[in-house]
Amino acid sequence: MAVLVLTVDQRDSRRSPDRVPAALELLDDVPALRGFQRTAGDEFQGVLDDPASLPRAVEPLLRAQAWSIGIGIGQVDLPLPEHARAGGGPAYLHARSAVTAAKTGPWHLRVVGDSPDARQLESALWLWAAVLGRRTLRGWEVADLVDAGLSYEQAGARLGISQSAVSQRAQAAGIVEGRRARELVTHLAVGALRQDEAP
Repeated sequence: MAVLVLTVDQRDSRRSPDRVPAALELLDDVPALRGFQRTAGDEFQGVLDDPASLPRAVEPLLRAQAWSIGIGIGQVDLPLPEHARAGGGPAYLHARSAVTAAKTGPWHLRVVGDSPDARQLESALWLWAAVLGRRTLRGWEVADLVDAGLSYEQAGARLGISQSAVSQRAQAAGIVEGRRARELVTHLAVGALRQDEAP
């Protein structure tokens, strides 16, 4: 059974408050095979079997700019335990290697797996991280409203600015590019899981 294991470690945890509880709360509504749980110290882990869940889990972590994110793609030992932290198998080993590499890697995110699509998925995530990394607070305001289903006109009314101003903020925030990145990340995750399940 091929899955995505995310192992996430708080950056600069010795000089920062514990951010794990807030992160777990943010990720609580992400569909997961095994939900995110603290493993040890300032680290937590979750297991995903739905590729569409990957961007939903990664985006808030990238937005916070406080995490080293390791994504392992591969098989897990069955039966899978009730708690994510108790599992084993290649996907867990890959996630451990990935989070270690992420601590000094681009955008503090790495993907490790036997599938050739693992590298492509990592590249897409880095490019998406670059888009998100340039967003200002005003850009996030617009992005959040648009993601909630509001039109630019409605977002402008909510923020007290013109539709043209919303459009300018959306362009600067890379909202269109961000949507495409989510689609691409999901597509590549599908391919990576499929290849890892191939005999």
